[in-house]
Amino acid sequence: MIVDAAVYLDPGALAEQMAADIRAGLTATPKTLPPKYFYDARGSELFDQITRLPEYYPTRTEAAILEAHAGEIAAVTGAESLVELGSGTSEKTRLLLRALRDAGTLNRFVPFDVDPAVLKDASAAIADEFPDIEVEPVVGDFEKHLGSLPRHPLRLLAFLGSTIGNLDPAQRREFLAAVRATLTEGDCFLLGTDLVKSPDRLVNAYDDAQGVTAAFNKNVLAVVNRDLGADFDASAFEHVAVWDERNEWIEMRLRSLRDQLVHVAALDLDVRFARGEQMRTEISSKFRRERVEAELAEAGLRLTQWWTDPVGDFALSLSVPV
Repeated sequence: MIVDAAVYLDPGALAEQMAADIRAGLTATPKTLPPKYFYDARGSELFDQITRLPEYYPTRTEAAILEAHAGEIAAVTGAESLVELGSGTSEKTRLLLRALRDAGTLNRFVPFDVDPAVLKDASAAIADEFPDIEVEPVVGDFEKHLGSLPRHPLRLLAFLGSTIGNLDPAQRREFLAAVRATLTEGDCFLLGTDLVKSPDRLVNAYDDAQGVTAAFNKNVLAVVNRDLGADFDASAFEHVAVWDERNEWIEMRLRSLRDQLVHVAALDLDVRFARGEQMRTEISSKFRRERVEAELAEAGLRLTQWWTDPVGDFALSLSVPV
């Protein structure tokens, strides 16, 4: 059964936030664009293609870890409610839902996402597959609205896909503090993190031979053109992926191929790009267990379980509030 979605983010607020984010990014030095704006319909389609590329291991590796350990996660948590942040289509989440159902504890699923259309479709699909549970969708931004999550007993809060890696350290501190604030006794937090590995493997994962990631990266320009009346010429930029060893993260950038002037009509803003200038569009932090454990502890969470694939490419961690 699907209950009416709780909506904490309306289209007007989304548009205002986008305008503020894009203005701030294009007037910064160096320039940036927030990765959240990759994901219009075309961007989501391209990302789905990325997850199936031979170079891009995170999605299939995390799914394999869930396949191997979902039953253990269900047994350890005894969760009655599964809350998924940034749920999207909830593909991998079905492994957890099935394990919790089979353990006899599951009675509710709370998908939480910024996109109401995706949330509606995913909720309907989950309700069809799991007719005996209540599906309670929430439209919101995980950086702002975690305090509005429904309070049910014995919740398992899941944040998968290493999406946390797209947040810089200050943003991660704020996010994890908000996670801790919403958890009560008996709740657990399941976190997916991509792990540090060979820089060559990492760069290849974000710069595939078929150019799908390049198209995904440039799609953010199409989003800004459509939604804010900009006149970015995607052919005047090239995709760049680099490994930042000091910060242990991948940076995706767009490099300007010529001197150019971009006008953003909705912002009444002219933006100059010099030839060779690079604009950052995403960071993707890679983690070591020690850093995950320390950041969780700083937020008031104690790591209790750590699962990886056999070669240590990716990790799922379970933590509890202290």
